[in-house]
Amino acid sequence: MTINVPPIKCQGIKTKLVEWIKDHSTLENTGTWIEPFMGSGVVGFNMRPNRAVFADVNPHIINFYNAIKQGKITAGIAKEFLEKEGAQLKATGEEHYYAVRERFNKEGEPLDMLFLNRACFNGVMRFNQKGNFNVPFGHKPERFAKAYVTKIANQIKYVSQATSQYDWQFICADFRQTISSASEGDFIYCDPPYIGRHVDYFNSWSENDEQELYELLSTTPAKFILSTWHSNKYRSNPAIEKYAYRFTILTREHFYHVGAKEENRNPMLEAIVLNYNPLPQFELQLEKQLALFEKSHKPQFVLYSQRM
Repeated sequence: MTINVPPIKCQGIKTKLVEWIKDHSTLENTGTWIEPFMGSGVVGFNMRPNRAVFADVNPHIINFYNAIKQGKITAGIAKEFLEKEGAQLKATGEEHYYAVRERFNKEGEPLDMLFLNRACFNGVMRFNQKGNFNVPFGHKPERFAKAYVTKIANQIKYVSQATSQYDWQFICADFRQTISSASEGDFIYCDPPYIGRHVDYFNSWSENDEQELYELLSTTPAKFILSTWHSNKYRSNPAIEKYAYRFTILTREHFYHVGAKEENRNPMLEAIVLNYNPLPQFELQLEKQLALFEKSHKPQFVLYSQRM
């Protein structure tokens, strides 16, 4: 499966897990794909549902994609903008980066956010308590080479074509509102902030938020997949035992390229939580994996399956 990467980068982006998630999703033709935590949008963009609601509490993400949907940002407009700003970045380096950051925090222009997202340190999207983008410069003044700008323009073109072909809505909303709007036949994909980590993506994520999320998902008439982390060599996700145990849980190892130092970039067990059983072919796969688990007693991953 060829994965189309979105123009906005976010930490924890699920690019490498899209196919795995798609294999387990069961959206009906008449239903709506719903994402309460849109982030980059990479999962839903590659599902290409006929109807979708992409929601996020970060208004800058929503404004950016609505600008594409409305034709205010096109591949050509973005290319011209990035070429111009990239040339100034090459000439003056961090001076221009911080000038654009200050401008964005005053005016909130979507194209400025795109520039900052691609020029900042490690591709991080982070805002302070006042809602201002506060990621430092990535120290790559020649970041916007011709091929790189063309790549971003093509990513925008993909989203633009999809929004003109399908009924996709982009809304700024809290997850409680978005999940509560789901009906039978809809499909919810949740990629919430990871509890137990420092979160300043746009707002905080607390234990109460995590608990309320699972309570809402336990009563929704829609089917859902929630992606989260299961464990790494240092610790396990407490939410798995506290809240997700009542659902079907599948795991897979995934290597995250996050962290300033290579030694801090460790493999992690990624988990997906479902309120339904996988298709028959995956049930057979589960049986084989559980057999290996019982045989070795030292599995590379732990897999839970509960019939609903």
